[in-house]
Amino acid sequence: MIEMTIESIRVSLMNYQRVVMLKEKTAERYLPIWIGPAEADAIAVRLQGVNVPRPLTHDLLLSVIQTLGATINHIIVSDLKNDTFYAKIVFDVDGGQMEVDSRPSDALALAVRAEVPIYADDTVLDRASILLDKETGKPVSQETAGKEENAKEITEDEIKSMSAFYDFIKTLDLEDFNKRKS
Repeated sequence: MIEMTIESIRVSLMNYQRVVMLKEKTAERYLPIWIGPAEADAIAVRLQGVNVPRPLTHDLLLSVIQTLGATINHIIVSDLKNDTFYAKIVFDVDGGQMEVDSRPSDALALAVRAEVPIYADDTVLDRASILLDKETGKPVSQETAGKEENAKEITEDEIKSMSAFYDFIKTLDLEDFNKRKS
């Protein structure tokens, strides 16, 4: 398991779908995960510290979890099958741990509310993460990343082999990629 942070939530210029960008906490790999607009809003509301007059669905769920005596320990993006990501919410309950299957977007919305670590399984990162050239902001081959003189951009065929990520990478606007919003 690799600890991740939510780097940003972006909108694809091609189809206006939301993409949450997870970034390895101690490295430069990014994991783009498509999420729905409602889920993107649920994550963004909490990240931006917006106060809402009534609890949203994820606020309610966290309240129910806490009222029943459980706590969220962490969440993990646990698998990738047929271009669909899977996640688990790990609870501490009665002195033990329990895992519950979840969509990554819901797990992330709960993680930001409970302020717990976010992890990604190594195999998920190996299959779906991207590296970005620091100068151009374009995806680069993971074998040559960090070797500036040997770095090469990923070919179109290599990008197409990433199936679900092709459209996103092709239309990604990276001009402000390294700018963090406060």
